[in-house]
Amino acid sequence: MLMASTMTSRDVVEQRTETLSSAESAAHHIVETCLTDGPVGAVGLEIEAHCYDLADPWRRPGWEELTATIAELPPLPGGSVVTLEPGGAVELSGPPLGDVGAAVTAMATDRSVLRTAFAQAGLGLVLLGADPLRPVGRVNPGARYAAMESFFRASDTGAAGAAMMTSTASVQVNLDAGPQQGWADRVRLAHALGPTMIAIAANSPILSGDFTGWQSTRQLVWSRLDSARCGPILGASGADPASDWARYALRAPVMLVHNPDPVPVTQWVPFADWADGRVPLGGRAPTVADLEYHLTTLFPPVRPRGFLEVRYLDSVPDALWPALVSTLTVLLDDPVAAGIAAEATEPVAGAWDRAARLGLTDRRLHRAAVACVHAAADRAPAGLGESMMVLLRSVEQGRCPADGFADRVVANGIAPALADLARGDL
Repeated sequence: MLMASTMTSRDVVEQRTETLSSAESAAHHIVETCLTDGPVGAVGLEIEAHCYDLADPWRRPGWEELTATIAELPPLPGGSVVTLEPGGAVELSGPPLGDVGAAVTAMATDRSVLRTAFAQAGLGLVLLGADPLRPVGRVNPGARYAAMESFFRASDTGAAGAAMMTSTASVQVNLDAGPQQGWADRVRLAHALGPTMIAIAANSPILSGDFTGWQSTRQLVWSRLDSARCGPILGASGADPASDWARYALRAPVMLVHNPDPVPVTQWVPFADWADGRVPLGGRAPTVADLEYHLTTLFPPVRPRGFLEVRYLDSVPDALWPALVSTLTVLLDDPVAAGIAAEATEPVAGAWDRAARLGLTDRRLHRAAVACVHAAADRAPAGLGESMMVLLRSVEQGRCPADGFADRVVANGIAPALADLARGDL
């Protein structure tokens, strides 16, 4: 999943500091680097969990408290890196491993170590797509996030931007781009699967104390940000995903400029205008490093980063996420399963909002989900049978994780339901 390179560190530094002469040169760089030709197989996982005080789920743990807890962690046996999101959500980022079974095993092991360490500190980690209890609030003091807040406010998406940064959590699956001749079909299928997988994984019916009427409120929040930054990247035909990504990235407005600290750009300036010299942001032309940083501020549901970063899944419980990531991986990597998935999802390939709002209660999405999960279950790696059975049973019943959490809340209230999950009571 990591691009091979014969470049020296000096070559890399010189390339990154090189000034871009035009939008065309920026597009060329994106096209040349955004997808890596090679076989499929490697899988990397990233899982975010909301962090709660076990004694007081209303309280948002502070930055120093969280960083001190992380500093005391032992080395994680699966090789995951621990980071903190702006609102204090804890993210585990696993290394790329040879197959989905290995990636799941490593992540599950690291999550167990992490949960134990946080519990000893009086903290619980909850896998939900959105924080159902606390108001939005940033605890991460990083300059990047303060600048992002300013950008979102200036672009009239301040509330959605704040909720996205501090109140949402996801499961992210990173997969090889595959052989170059198959890029178009592979990226198209990754997008076509989006609505069906969103419906299967929907796990955020409540945000900041209120039922929203959406099964995936996380997806609702993202949809309220500008589509130039968060919408799907594919062009009309999807025949050339690298060029589609270049066009998308150059049309997207610049969020931050480093001089050297990140400074928000409070007017709408497409990166192409900066590269072509129409708007000299920061009093200078952009470099390759500026372009690469710009790409990290774009959040489409499928993002090319040499590999494919699939970003549209809500964070889901430990009983389900192994089967969920296996399903997505098998549907994209196994040729027979990919054919079944392409046919099953065609009628709902553009139903992003309907999937987030209705989940599996939509009949067409339910039909597609049953076909996809059955195809994936037949080809799931050994060791994931129990999780696959839980997922398959849930999908056949037309239930997504949001239904189970909503039932808990109706029966017990939001805070007690969260407290149970934070303690690991299933």
